[in-house]
Amino acid sequence: MSDEILVCASDAVAEGGKGVRFPVLAGGADGTGFVVRYGGKAYAYLNRCAHVPIELDWAEGEFFESSGLYLMCSTHGAIYVPESGLCAGGPCRGGRLRPIAVVEHDQRIFWQPDDYVRPAPQPADTGPTTPPDNLT
Repeated sequence: MSDEILVCASDAVAEGGKGVRFPVLAGGADGTGFVVRYGGKAYAYLNRCAHVPIELDWAEGEFFESSGLYLMCSTHGAIYVPESGLCAGGPCRGGRLRPIAVVEHDQRIFWQPDDYVRPAPQPADTGPTTPPDNLT
């Protein structure tokens, strides 16, 4: 389908483990989305805490807290339910992560743009570059 954008191979996202980030435009601004696996299913969200709009992961792709049961903001400790993105504790109470539609088929995970989260522009391929004459 043309509205599906490849994130990664299915086996790149382990149950309750490391997630995979991907570039997006969110409301016209550069951002990232992320996909994690919980309960055998892939879930994707905008990588932006509901408390303060900062990225959640404390190291690239590290979204789960140590038990692997909740997603956690590395800055303020807000925790989120992986299946819904609802805040389960911390300063985000009543908030939720912004979901990104995700589908999994053919051993791959794809995300689907919507009116707010769109694909990030791809850099133009300028072809091979050659160093200036004075550097060779």
